[in-house]
Amino acid sequence: RLQRHGRKKLPFYHIVAADVRTKRDGRIIEDLGRFNPTQEPSLLRLETDRVIYWLKNGAQPTDTVRSILKKEGVFYRLHLERWGKSEEEIDATVSAWKEERSKKKKAPATKAEKMKAQLKAEEEQFKKDQEAKARAAAEKALIETEEAKAAEAKKEEEEAAVAEADAGEKAAEKVEAKTEEKADKTEAKAEVKAEAKAEEAPVVKEEKEKAEVKAEEAPGEEKEAGEDADQKARDEAVKKSEKEAAEKPVAEEKAEKAEAEEKPAEKPAVEEKAEKPEAEDKAEKAEAEEKPAEKPEKEVKADKEVKKEAKSDKKEEKEKPADDASEEESKEKK
Repeated sequence: RLQRHGRKKLPFYHIVAADVRTKRDGRIIEDLGRFNPTQEPSLLRLETDRVIYWLKNGAQPTDTVRSILKKEGVFYRLHLERWGKSEEEIDATVSAWKEERSKKKKAPATKAEKMKAQLKAEEEQFKKDQEAKARAAAEKALIETEEAKAAEAKKEEEEAAVAEADAGEKAAEKVEAKTEEKADKTEAKAEVKAEAKAEEAPVVKEEKEKAEVKAEEAPGEEKEAGEDADQKARDEAVKKSEKEAAEKPVAEEKAEKAEAEEKPAEKPAVEEKAEKPEAEDKAEKAEAEEKPAEKPEKEVKADKEVKKEAKSDKKEEKEKPADDASEEESKEKK
């Protein structure tokens, strides 16, 4: 039981083993410890072995002492001894039990302490909430970034797939174009060969027909060769006469200019009139000499037309210098 000591309003107690029949502050059998409720920790000393000894011998603790012994683990130790545990195991288990018990917070005794404890609890709860919100926001941001990366990866994969499909289509189109070109070339070659064969057949036929015609026309060609030779000779004579006729007016022009400077304008015109029949007679004689003995009617008509054209050209060429001389005389007179 507890034995009171100290003074008024500041008590402290001795934990003692005493006879039930004695007074509270009377004679004791043994002093077992100290207890001061005004201090912290309240239990200052306790002889556990002697307490267990007296409990085993039948001592009965008061209610206050019983609660103190429970808090200190005396009854728990006694229980373990009854189960046959060793002292080392008992010490280890009791120490662990005390540590767990000390972790539990003791409720504050006053209102101020309660308010402080409540404020601390609220602050801790607020900090926890803020940390939880920050963690949630960070996790949300991570999830969003991962989703964005996944979306970008999907887009890239889709673009790559589309690009591959386009490349495959282009390759297929190229292959088809090449095959079509090859087919067109083969068809064109086949058509060319067929056309060549088709053309060769009529050419061979034409050659055969030409050979037959030549064989038939051989005697007539000899006659035509003679006539062609005569015609060529005639054409050469006509060309020579035309060249001479073209050269004469140039020489006559020079002479007429020289005479026009010395003589009046009427004399050259008279001389030109006199020279005209001489040139015409020479051309007719040359033509008469070149004419063949026998001519067909068509050739005769053609020769006449050529002669007429030559005569008309000569007349025009001769008239030009006379006109030029008359113009010069008129200018001098003016």
